[in-house]
Amino acid sequence: MTDRIEGLWVALPTPLTADGAVDHGLLVRHSESLLGRGCDGLVPFGTTGEGTSFSASERLRAVEALLDAGIGADRIALGVGYPSLPDTVALTRAALGLGLQHVLALPPYFFRDAPAEGIEDAFAAIVDGVGDARLRMTLYNIPQVSGVAVPPQVVGALRSRYGLQIAGVKDSSGEFAQFRAFRAAAPDVAITVGSEADIGRAVAAGGTGTICGMVNVAPRLVQAMFTGPAAEAPMRRAVSLIEGSFVPVLKSVLAAQTGEAGWSRVRAPLRAADDAVGQRIARALASLEVPEPVG
Repeated sequence: MTDRIEGLWVALPTPLTADGAVDHGLLVRHSESLLGRGCDGLVPFGTTGEGTSFSASERLRAVEALLDAGIGADRIALGVGYPSLPDTVALTRAALGLGLQHVLALPPYFFRDAPAEGIEDAFAAIVDGVGDARLRMTLYNIPQVSGVAVPPQVVGALRSRYGLQIAGVKDSSGEFAQFRAFRAAAPDVAITVGSEADIGRAVAAGGTGTICGMVNVAPRLVQAMFTGPAAEAPMRRAVSLIEGSFVPVLKSVLAAQTGEAGWSRVRAPLRAADDAVGQRIARALASLEVPEPVG
């Protein structure tokens, strides 16, 4: 087991059967394909995975399917986080019971006027409630979606209190100044970015890698972001192609690339993107030049 998330981790989308259940077979095949192509780990049921639209039992059953397929528990970080802290504690305990070490934890996301001290209290209550020294929790900062930011000073304070159990931050704010603020406040914490175009400069500034969605549809391009600045321009072009609601559009692209209808389906309140959109973007992605690795 590793104490922090490093390298290229996949923010997995969640494929669905025609009746709306998680398609475990398709999830496993996709995960194995990406790991076989050099990705370091998997994060099911984050934002890209529509995590807040799935119950705890659905999330755990999907993790079991990945484990049953032979994917190591050390390569999975489960998305957790509810407005109710006891629910977050219960899901996190269950994940550790399956052998996982890493979780990606949202702050409670209903009371958007909660003070920084309250956010610290909430994460502390999760660590205390789980009560397991194996826990390696990555705090998830995506305020433009969740409505609640993770203050950098809270990360520093929690790391001082709990050590390695506060393993990292995934900063998906898209603001590089925010990444720098996390690095300054908690220099011993692993900071990953969600913005693919920032991977190179984040790693150069002490970040440990990325947990991102675009790797699902452009894995070679995302990998190239680790090897030199030449990939940044095509990466920004690739990201700009995903117009509208990110998750439905990304899933429609994946459906077009693979021919698997399960990728095009989403759960309410999202609405599926038009198939033609995914096909158009898939063609555009295929035409992008991916720079060769340096060295």
